[in-house]
Amino acid sequence: MKQLDINEMKKIKAGGLSGTLVNAFVKGFSTFSDLGRYVGSSIRRFVSRNLCGF
Repeated sequence: MKQLDINEMKKIKAGGLSGTLVNAFVKGFSTFSDLGRYVGSSIRRFVSRNLCGF
């Protein structure tokens, strides 16, 4: 394996966004959105007294 000096190490650039990283952000946003929808629906049902199972 070749040893890099300091100047060569400073020139190394990272790659762009990978598909896995983008997928993780989209999945996180989707989960956050679903959570907000469920909480909003629960609040609306509680306020309107439209509860099932009671």
